[in-house]
Amino acid sequence: MRVVIADDSLLVREGIASFVRGEGIDVVAEASSPDELLAAVDEHEPDVAIVDIRMPPTQTDEGIQAAYEIRRRHPDTGVVLLSQHVEVGVATQLLAEAPERLGYLLKDRVTDAADFVGSLRRVADGGTALDPEVVSGLLTDPAEDSALQSLSPREREVLELVAEGRTNRAIGERLVISQPAVQKHVSAIFNKLGLPSGEHDDRRILAVLAYLQRDI
Repeated sequence: MRVVIADDSLLVREGIASFVRGEGIDVVAEASSPDELLAAVDEHEPDVAIVDIRMPPTQTDEGIQAAYEIRRRHPDTGVVLLSQHVEVGVATQLLAEAPERLGYLLKDRVTDAADFVGSLRRVADGGTALDPEVVSGLLTDPAEDSALQSLSPREREVLELVAEGRTNRAIGERLVISQPAVQKHVSAIFNKLGLPSGEHDDRRILAVLAYLQRDI
């Protein structure tokens, strides 16, 4: 897998680069600004761009805007956004518009190389990868009339892991339950959330969106 890393801190860039190279990832370019990032993605067309949300010159949403532009120019390139804090609105908006090939991770929790690279691979393969703290923040105080209230504690645990982009096998390993049990919970979640089951519906993505938007 080939990646581009964008962060205005040289120390952070080099740290991430060393981190992922140790797991066999090819870092084809590093960037310190949105312009450098876009130029690098145009040149190398990586599998994934790892992008800090806050970049120069204003340190507000330049990384997000660059992510939108990457997705416009290179729809097959995944984007993994890194942030210091949970920004629920950002995650909700981006995922609601186009959940495929998108990740949102907190910098402080990127400490396990294998887990981080697993997130990169899920995004490169067309899936989503959400930090558990982001997921937890999105579930805080759901509306009383939300269909989420109908989920059992175990179903909510499963939904959190679905939102993180985990497969049924990974969910089973995390919760120490069988894959048939995971599938049973996933099916119950879909039914309770009233999600469609048509041949071309990606119900896992729809579940994440329902989970994030909390307007069901």
